[in-house]
Amino acid sequence: MTKNSRAFYSVPYVLWLGLFVLSPMLLILYQSFFDITGAFTFANYATYFSSGNYLRMTLNSFLYAFTITLATFLISYPTALFLSRTKHKQLWLSLIILPTWINLLLKAYAFIGLFSQSGTVNQFLSFMGIGPQQILFTDFSFIFVAAYIELPFMILPIFNSIEELNPSLIVASEDLGATRMQTLTRVIFPLTLSGVRSGFQAVFIPSLSLFMLTRLIGGNRVITLGTAVEQHFLVTQNWGMGSTIGVILIISMIAIMALTSDKKRKGRGAK
Repeated sequence: MTKNSRAFYSVPYVLWLGLFVLSPMLLILYQSFFDITGAFTFANYATYFSSGNYLRMTLNSFLYAFTITLATFLISYPTALFLSRTKHKQLWLSLIILPTWINLLLKAYAFIGLFSQSGTVNQFLSFMGIGPQQILFTDFSFIFVAAYIELPFMILPIFNSIEELNPSLIVASEDLGATRMQTLTRVIFPLTLSGVRSGFQAVFIPSLSLFMLTRLIGGNRVITLGTAVEQHFLVTQNWGMGSTIGVILIISMIAIMALTSDKKRKGRGAK
């Protein structure tokens, strides 16, 4: 393929990137320097970094995102390992991917029905003699639902990295006397870290900016930066402050992608 043809075929991608990725980010950055009256100011950033509420909200967002990511990882890695050794891999993968086709709002309302006071879970608990419990509008329900929704995005990259692993390495490890646990921790896991990193990015970054689940599942108990952005844009109409929080989120996401990127692979590509 010639350079001219490459440039021609890259035009739609460049236009899409410019119109729907770079332009919105630049608009958010621009809007963050204006207050609620439309006057140019740096006060939004000063308010963010000097306010205990915003800093606490940032810490909560990272803690929730980390907890959701850790929960999905603990479920996803054994699942991906199990799927890689089954006969009907594509069928099981299709069943895992299938829930992603359902609208997020529909899934959230389904869990509201499950976790409510008169929902299926509390009906089962009442049948067992435990009695109805407050499950909805708790940290547990928020993390549980968020982890369920993000689960496929952690399983798929880990599964792909396990599938790309050379089976002879596992056989060699077992021939040298390593136990299954030693093979897993010293051979399989280190060689599939690229999939773990990709899954971490795919789950942690969206979890930082969740706002709909915080309202529907977590109630007012779960307050994150995504919730703050929603409030400033839709309730207080302070677009400048909302954009400032959006800029902080974008910078955080870029930093996370840089920290979790596969530096070894980049180094090999450079050579």
